[in-house]
Amino acid sequence: MYDTIPKRRGGVLYKAGIAPGAVKEGEKMAKEAMKLVANNKKAYHDYFIEDKYEAGLELHGTEVKSLRMGKCSVKEAFVRIENGEAYVYGMNISPYEKGNIFNKDPLRVRKLLLHKYEIRKLAGKMAEQGYTIVPLQVYFKDGRAKVEIGLAKGKKLYDKRQDIAKKDLRREHEREFKIKNL
Repeated sequence: MYDTIPKRRGGVLYKAGIAPGAVKEGEKMAKEAMKLVANNKKAYHDYFIEDKYEAGLELHGTEVKSLRMGKCSVKEAFVRIENGEAYVYGMNISPYEKGNIFNKDPLRVRKLLLHKYEIRKLAGKMAEQGYTIVPLQVYFKDGRAKVEIGLAKGKKLYDKRQDIAKKDLRREHEREFKIKNL
């Protein structure tokens, strides 16, 4: 039903208050879904993540198809800033099976798409001692390949041991709680 009198614009009837071509609520929710491709759990173990940024990836056609199939690894990857642009090194996107001559090198350097002010901020932080930039996860958002990168500071061995001890203690408490509630 119409909220008010139907209006005609360009030969099309539409409800008052909703513009032609407007996205409905259900369609909007489906479009914002995020499909995770690769996750870098090792980065959380080896580094303290201080800031997170979302960056686009500059890819070729067969690389996108391979990513959609989930064939990506970011475990050994890192980010460098050169000439005011961010690049990701060591990110492995396996060749697409049906790509033949169009496949690119799986370990090639890929450009990250960030705003200039974000790149300047990251470059300033990287100039400080002990900071690095690592990719945390690769995912599709609204049909576009994205990388979540984190400004990270390396953990010492005793920091890692403390984290492991905290996780073990938390698991033990959860087990005790579970036993009590049965």
